[in-house]
Amino acid sequence: MKKWSKVLSLSIVLLLVSTLFLGACSNDDGGSSDGSSDSDEKAEVNIFQFKVEVAEKLREAAKEFESENPNVKVNIETVGGGDDYGAALRAKFQSGQEPVIYNVGGPQDVEDWMDKLEDLSDQPWVDEALDGILAGATVEDKVYALPFAIEGYGFIYNTEIFEAAEIDASSIKDFASLESAVKDLDKKIKDGDLKENYPLLESVFSYPAKETWVSGLHTSNAAFGQQFDSALDSYNAEEVEFKYSDGLKSIIDLQADYSPYADSKGKLNAVDYATQVDEGISLERVAIIQQGNWVYGGIADIDEDVAGKLDILPMPIKGGIEDSIPVGVPMHWAINKNSSDADKEAAKDFLNWLYTSEKGKDYIVNEFLFLPPLKGYEELEAKDPLGQAVKKYSEEGKTIPWVFMGYPTGWGQEALGVEIQKYFAGDVTWEELVENTQVKWKEMR
Repeated sequence: MKKWSKVLSLSIVLLLVSTLFLGACSNDDGGSSDGSSDSDEKAEVNIFQFKVEVAEKLREAAKEFESENPNVKVNIETVGGGDDYGAALRAKFQSGQEPVIYNVGGPQDVEDWMDKLEDLSDQPWVDEALDGILAGATVEDKVYALPFAIEGYGFIYNTEIFEAAEIDASSIKDFASLESAVKDLDKKIKDGDLKENYPLLESVFSYPAKETWVSGLHTSNAAFGQQFDSALDSYNAEEVEFKYSDGLKSIIDLQADYSPYADSKGKLNAVDYATQVDEGISLERVAIIQQGNWVYGGIADIDEDVAGKLDILPMPIKGGIEDSIPVGVPMHWAINKNSSDADKEAAKDFLNWLYTSEKGKDYIVNEFLFLPPLKGYEELEAKDPLGQAVKKYSEEGKTIPWVFMGYPTGWGQEALGVEIQKYFAGDVTWEELVENTQVKWKEMR
């Protein structure tokens, strides 16, 4: 097992996010941050990435980079959403079609892919990184990947539906107040009190149990992010205690009990991302979903008015922190060290251009809707309400770290996510779920 750099503790997570939003002095030039290539050698950069939400805008950015670097061709392939990016990436490498740029998560991914990772410690963006943001991709003081962004997730809700139901969202600060609000809203939906203004509204929640990354990674992190200090902490754990087992069960049950399938929870296992987001909250068919600020662009494409009504409630775990949301790095950009020198240099130029040039920064903030992981963005504020909500939680210090990047490879989705599906189907009790996934943690670690 590799010797890891200093643990990214909760205090450092708060520090790096406050640094992002409160501003810091920096040099916008960033050395060779214009991303231009000094070589006339032809290069081709094949990118295999998972962020479906930015796929189109990323292609536009690549075209702009190509116009400034005519000796470089950038190809982009996206696998994400409902598909397993990790499995697709392994298949990509096994096929012999190795990408030049690809994505890795946190410390577990970095260990798994170490033989393919280019050392990026000398890149200009490294010196611009927010404090602590590189820890998840740093081994023995070497930096192996560039963080995508800072993201946060919780319970995204439609503020106007809450107002129509006379529910004060600002009073929701713990599980008890959330549960009370959900029950009130559920009653008004069933009584038809909101039918005139929201004719499609059928339930409080939509929970996509088919997407095991939602349940096994994100939902679970609300609990495990309070017993592990960081992804490095969870990565170093040989076994897992369900310290907040009751709290985790309650937050899962709440979403299931107030969904369209409260009386047939096994049907939740067929609910996917599109059903929850595109056909759920975007159409005002449901009032609350567990998702993050990354959904804004897709919802705005469907109904910009609805997107403008959204905000984020905390994700409370009974017995733990109840007024906060998980905030962290969703993924990193890595470069395949086995690619040709020309392709690797072009890949480095592209990432530098994307994150440190003025044009690139505009894409990062205004087109991708990312909360940037680097300094030098002080003049570029998040414009969408979900990005602003994550900013607000961060400035108030109401965040918990993302630790699922340190789960054993596959555990979150293939073990815990699948057990949650079995739980909904009635095939296992909650106690059996806990026991089964604890055994799997040890085996998969």
